[in-house]
Amino acid sequence: MEKYAKWVATSKASIWRTVGLFFILMGPGIITSNVDNDAGGITTYSLAGAQFGLKLIWWLIPIMIALIIIQEMGARMGVVTGKGLSDLIREKFGARITFYLMIGMFLTNMGNVISEFAGIAAGMEVFGVDKFISVPICGFLVWWMVVKGTYKSVEKVFLGACVFYLAYIVTGIIVKPDWGNVFKQFLKPEFHLQSGEMTMVIGLVGTTIAPWMQFYLQASIVEKGIKMEDYKFARFDVVLGSIVVNIVAFFIILVCAETLFKNGVRIETAKDAALSLAPLAGKNCTFLFAVGLVNASLFAASILPLSTTYLICEGLGWEAGIDKRFMEAPQFYLIYSIMIFLGMVIILYPNVPLIPIMYFSQVVNGMVLPVVLIFMLLLINDKKLMAKHTNGPIFNVIAWITSLVMIGLTLLLVVETF
Repeated sequence: MEKYAKWVATSKASIWRTVGLFFILMGPGIITSNVDNDAGGITTYSLAGAQFGLKLIWWLIPIMIALIIIQEMGARMGVVTGKGLSDLIREKFGARITFYLMIGMFLTNMGNVISEFAGIAAGMEVFGVDKFISVPICGFLVWWMVVKGTYKSVEKVFLGACVFYLAYIVTGIIVKPDWGNVFKQFLKPEFHLQSGEMTMVIGLVGTTIAPWMQFYLQASIVEKGIKMEDYKFARFDVVLGSIVVNIVAFFIILVCAETLFKNGVRIETAKDAALSLAPLAGKNCTFLFAVGLVNASLFAASILPLSTTYLICEGLGWEAGIDKRFMEAPQFYLIYSIMIFLGMVIILYPNVPLIPIMYFSQVVNGMVLPVVLIFMLLLINDKKLMAKHTNGPIFNVIAWITSLVMIGLTLLLVVETF
């Protein structure tokens, strides 16, 4: 009996230690995935629900699997090598290729940063706040938090921002959907290769799995200092983040399908979706949707410039990291500051052509993503680099198939856009 009591006590201590370690090491996976539900992502999910109802919602399952596979590879490379993705690409493929990759990533991410400030402006306008007030204030807060903070403090803020995505889940419950019909869409999926549906599926894939995610995830894994013996916690963090981001996407599509689609309401932006909910599901739904949009946009306006800054500084061999002071990493903070400033100024400029900017960033995004995926697969299978931690045969087959499908979809996105 005494031995049993000791075994129980030891087991409990082990469980609590495991839980404690997870909460200490969590962050990079959950943050990276949730940031992808930015202004552009919320708009895409809203349009999917408003235009097609629940017809495309089952696509979130294969998208989630693809996201898990790709994010896990990036996290594993970060833990094993202790280097960011841009750093590894420069060492393996040379400075010239890295330079062209940096240009492509800077252009697409700059377009996305502008979109995030547009999301902040649109969301705050629902609450009656003019963009000339909301954008400068939010831009300064984003800049100040990173420049004056440490990795731990910034990560805590980012994790706190993840909680606000619950607004979309609550909104989904408020609209009282027909759950029987929802489950039917998953059990009996249907898909017709019509131009509009195909384009939307490409948009769903593109907005859920973006090139910047791979650079930010690996860089944050390295800066957090996660070791191989604790990698199982980082892997669970990545898997959990990939699941949560798709749950949020599910509820955004669900809300718009059950309200806007059923009533024949057509929208063009996430702001339109928020305002259209008021007469159909009440003002509370509108406010919750708008809160989610502002939070997501503010969240992404912090992360996207960081991702780009990590990429450029690693690629050029400059010091990078939130834990470093300005004098230790001046280029890191200067590039970050420039991206925030440009994002604010451009969105405040009268009659800015936001739609062409967003389209251009999507085109570049579609061009860069297949290249990044190929680089990742070549690096993850390099035994000199990864030793015994390369992809296994089964995982490699799944990863290559996933990547080839995504390459095909993103190329279709580029063709469709042109």
